[in-house]
Amino acid sequence: MHRRLDPVFRSIRKMASSGAEPQVLVQYLVLRKDLSQAPLSWPAGALVAQACHAATAALHVHRDHPHTAAYLRELGRMRKVVLEASDEPALQELAETLRQRNIDHVLWLEQPENTATCLALRPYPKEEVSQVLKKFRLFR
Repeated sequence: MHRRLDPVFRSIRKMASSGAEPQVLVQYLVLRKDLSQAPLSWPAGALVAQACHAATAALHVHRDHPHTAAYLRELGRMRKVVLEASDEPALQELAETLRQRNIDHVLWLEQPENTATCLALRPYPKEEVSQVLKKFRLFR
């Protein structure tokens, strides 16, 4: 019995059989750094929860995209990169840039405050989005 393979898997399989490196899918998250600093001083657990909410929402909203499906089929190989934005205006500016470039993402708004806390992209090949995100540092 054969399983039907979507186009992404066919291209990955073709690359693997030709000796080329398979396409690496990465989910990027951008979390607000100022939330961890005074005067806000959110605890680490609250920050992790914001990143989890954004990541889960992006995967759900874009669940029918072939990259998301491929990413979810290999649970043991998921790759996430967490970057930091300095504050809410920087996060909002990134969201607008992503919208203008048609890069799929979810901007997570914490309720009831309606405050943007984290942004998550759907899984992308690293080389497709790394240039847009180059000004953001790894979250520390």
